Amino acid sequence: MSDAFSSSGAPRPAHSVSVYRGTHLRVVSGANLGDELSYAEDLQPDDIYALSPLARPARLSLLPAAASPFRIAPGSEVGRRGADLHLDACLTFMSADGAITEALVLVETCSQGLVAEVYLMPLAEMRPRKDYALVRVNRATALGRFAQLACVSFTAGTLITLASGAQRAVEDLRVGDRVLTRDDGPQELRWIGNQTLRAVGAFAPILIRAGTLNAARDLLVSPDHRLFVYQRRDRLGAGRAELLLRARHLVNGETILRQEGGFVDYYQMLFDHHQIVYAEGIAAESLLVDTRTRAALPAEISEQLAALLPRHLASDQPELEVQETLLQRPDIADLLQESSAG
Repeated sequence: MSDAFSSSGAPRPAHSVSVYRGTHLRVVSGANLGDELSYAEDLQPDDIYALSPLARPARLSLLPAAASPFRIAPGSEVGRRGADLHLDACLTFMSADGAITEALVLVETCSQGLVAEVYLMPLAEMRPRKDYALVRVNRATALGRFAQLACVSFTAGTLITLASGAQRAVEDLRVGDRVLTRDDGPQELRWIGNQTLRAVGAFAPILIRAGTLNAARDLLVSPDHRLFVYQRRDRLGAGRAELLLRARHLVNGETILRQEGGFVDYYQMLFDHHQIVYAEGIAAESLLVDTRTRAALPAEISEQLAALLPRHLASDQPELEVQETLLQRPDIADLLQESSAG
């Protein structure tokens, strides 16, 4: 079965990323002076780039796949529907103040295999009229960095509900601990991973303030973390009661906001099947092993992953995921809270 579909045959939602067109990033000093951003083979370390004042981030939607090339999804703001999209390289830039910015290069090709468009996907904020010196071009790490973005993670200090009803901070959980899940009751934790990342751009966590969506305390999760909401009344207009919503789509700048700055300790919880667990009272997903996230997981658990992959794909429920277009309203958090209360 195609990676674009779940084991039940339901289409997997497109994954959207924020990109700049390559034409909006040009070399202002260096060997390729005047050239726009290109693919890895044409890039020259030490060239200095600047983002055009006219540049605006665009939504690039792609369909899930085991590896590059991906396919551009219907409804994407940029790119041609169905075109191949190659994950080309991970770039490292340094600005004059010494700040490091990473970005991924995505290359769209036509049916003849020729380059149609180059896109830059920054992993941290990039500003117009600021110089960015290209210090590294790495093709080997691109897939891993892209996969990390999809690894749903809780932050250190998050209280997880155990099978006993007790709560324990995620960093204190151990393999074998029995955690309460929504659909399968008590389940043993098979693996827990953690990583410390700079809390900037695509890796900055989303803060859900206490009381919002019935959170008992402040909850910090990774941007692509999906939260489970049961609507007693369909106030959202999704056409169903059970919903999965990505945290970054709920940001309203007040009760749900992106928390930038410093570093963040992320923890990933892995079970035999993809699960909905309880974190600070909110139902939220555990790590889903799929063809994208697998690339971000350590080699020492690779034998387990081969067995976990089909189980996780079978237990995922992509048909419950709400598309971003339904969530683009300032009162979304209040609306969801009202719908879940009745």
